[in-house]
Amino acid sequence: MAQRGDRSEPGGPATAARPASTWRALLWTAGSLPLPGLAHLRMRRRVLGWTVLGCYLALIAALVVAGVLLMRGDLAQGARLAVQGRYLAAVSVGVFAVAVVWMTVVVHSWVITRPPSSGRAARAGGAVLVAVLCLCVAAPAAQALRTTYTAYDTINSVFGPEDEDAPPHDAANPWGDRDRVNVLLLGGDSGSNRYGMRTDSMIVASIDVTHGDVVLIGLPRNLENAQFPKDTALAEAYPPPYGFDNLLNEVYQTVAEDPERLAIDPSAKDPAADTLKHVIANLTDLDLDYYALVDMKGFESLIDAIGGIDVHIDEPIPYGEEGDVLEAGDQHLDGNEALWYGRSRVNSDDYARMGRQGCLLMYVAEQTEPTTVLTSFQELAGATKQTLRTDIPQSKLPAFIDLAELVTSEGEMSTLQLSPPQVNTAHPDWKQIRDLIQDAINEQEEAQAAPGNEAAEDDAVTPNASPSGSGPADERPADGQDGQQGQGQQQGQATEWQEYTGLAEPSPTTPGRQVGEDATSLETICP
Repeated sequence: MAQRGDRSEPGGPATAARPASTWRALLWTAGSLPLPGLAHLRMRRRVLGWTVLGCYLALIAALVVAGVLLMRGDLAQGARLAVQGRYLAAVSVGVFAVAVVWMTVVVHSWVITRPPSSGRAARAGGAVLVAVLCLCVAAPAAQALRTTYTAYDTINSVFGPEDEDAPPHDAANPWGDRDRVNVLLLGGDSGSNRYGMRTDSMIVASIDVTHGDVVLIGLPRNLENAQFPKDTALAEAYPPPYGFDNLLNEVYQTVAEDPERLAIDPSAKDPAADTLKHVIANLTDLDLDYYALVDMKGFESLIDAIGGIDVHIDEPIPYGEEGDVLEAGDQHLDGNEALWYGRSRVNSDDYARMGRQGCLLMYVAEQTEPTTVLTSFQELAGATKQTLRTDIPQSKLPAFIDLAELVTSEGEMSTLQLSPPQVNTAHPDWKQIRDLIQDAINEQEEAQAAPGNEAAEDDAVTPNASPSGSGPADERPADGQDGQQGQGQQQGQATEWQEYTGLAEPSPTTPGRQVGEDATSLETICP
């Protein structure tokens, strides 16, 4: 016979007698933490017990299936869901609801198993244990809620809403039948020791949305005589033929100081970056879809969040104000070291730095593992929120994740640096620059369409553009011969690099440094 005060399920047998001691009741209550519903089954509340336990086991099975899918390489699908606000909100609500129900089951397990004759000390001890058990549920739930909120807050802070003037987003055709999407990558060099921000790193990434191939078009910070789009406030303030009387990296700060007067769209999220995007689009004759601006100091935190990067350094790179040096050889760089790898100009120049920045982009794209992003999510999200500004709308994020996966898995990255000797930065010929850019993109697309795709791409790479000055492996001198002989030198002619510098080396020795009018594979010129 059940003890007085116990209830029976409608139409079912009476509940079982409660455990004889408080400690047994506590054991059954504790068992309800790993197996919710266990205490209810003990008390013959079978409908409720099996319902709770069945839902719990179904949830565990769903999580196991999701984990297996992620481990088998479907991390991109998880990432696509994680960057969509409605899914993050649904996950937050789900986690909260499960945590509340789970804690309720634990508490109710103690209520139905506790002996009615237990003393105050036993009741107090039981209450403490139940509180600890509930904390075991609440703590991981709070961490999960924190993670989802961090993702939600980061997405809403960094990425904007859909452009009202743009066509409605179509998830099935996110690029609107376009062959390429063009993104302006900006590195802002601000700091406490200087006024404002200079965009010392300006790279246009032209990405083929079908093949994942990328042409990185590097614009030197010291390009002069920038021509602004017609009928804009900048064009009126700095009319041709002389145009802007400062370097290209000063455009951002010039607009930032007076956005209401000079910005193309003063209402933009970052009027200066948005205006610079339109200016560079005008200079390159490319439709720039989006920009992404990273503060170079914050870049340090981003690299630390992914665990650093591996690089090969041919020659020591001095940096900083205390005589620090990045030593030659295979090195694993932390955030600060990676920042200086792409920033230092000691014993080099702007163009050497541009080359290393291109290599840095390739290294980060190749070495960033999805599992690292997941394990360092909080740090990465915090660094991203502090350092990244972009006009990429939230609705495009799943499409960009797919595109990034395509670039890293199948795409080829090449670079076209608009630097000497191919471009005169003091008196740039903008028509020539536009032709160089179009030729580089056309060459990549022709290589994709040509029979024997890989061979065609290899032929498109400049043979004498590797950092060591030698050509592809099958063209390098054998038997210890001097590896500095380039293709032009073998024919008794000076190379373009020799004519420009007057040096004996037939090609640059700096990683990533390109010379010649043809876009060059980053894998060729980045060690």
